[in-house]
Amino acid sequence: MNEWNYQLRLQKFLAFQGVCSRRKAEERIRKGEVQVNGKIARVGQKIDPCKDSIFMGSTPVVTRTMERIVLLMHKPKGVVCTHADPFHERTVFDLLPRVYRKRRLFCVGRLDKASEGLLIFTNDGALCHCLTHPSHQVVKGYRVVLNHPFDEKGVPRLIKGIQVDGDWLRVDKVVPIRTKEMTAGRRLDVYLHQGHKREIRRLFEALHYRVTRLIRFQIGSLRLVACPYGSVRPLSQREISALLGQKRL
Repeated sequence: MNEWNYQLRLQKFLAFQGVCSRRKAEERIRKGEVQVNGKIARVGQKIDPCKDSIFMGSTPVVTRTMERIVLLMHKPKGVVCTHADPFHERTVFDLLPRVYRKRRLFCVGRLDKASEGLLIFTNDGALCHCLTHPSHQVVKGYRVVLNHPFDEKGVPRLIKGIQVDGDWLRVDKVVPIRTKEMTAGRRLDVYLHQGHKREIRRLFEALHYRVTRLIRFQIGSLRLVACPYGSVRPLSQREISALLGQKRL
């Protein structure tokens, strides 16, 4: 079991405790119905559940110990990263072991339907924030396969950045993979810390390439190991500590 040992936003805490949904919590905070240490709370206020006294109306919100869950999934191609899809497509949450399907888990670092590789699921708000907020600059690594050989003269443009549909897209590093296989010249390892939607695919499209395969193999200190295609495994405490402690790759 894991005690709360970090600050988090009040509405998120109330949702974690099962008091109400996050949206409902925000409504009640705006109405002045929530107090922290005897003062009217505000939306977005950060609290320490181990130290702060929190009331919803006249009822105290008792902090309950929460088991930290952190899972690694080797996402297969063809499933979407959402809790529920209006078109009834298969989602990554359908692939979770049954014991985790009804838990309130975040999917950290989404991948599009055609992409594969490393996903993290957790109920730990601090870890989710650490891995997704741009200020932490957590680098992700991707294996990219293109439809035709890559001209390495394009590397500076990828690193400098290209404006696509109003978004400034760029990568941190590009490593061509030299091989004698059929994919010779078409495979690259790409590293970036920002996360615009379909960023890698859009970048290469701007340079007149089509990404035929995209596999995320790394998020910060965590690499896609000991997790076969389509499977899920819990992270060790050592892996979790490394993720929480890092600032960047």
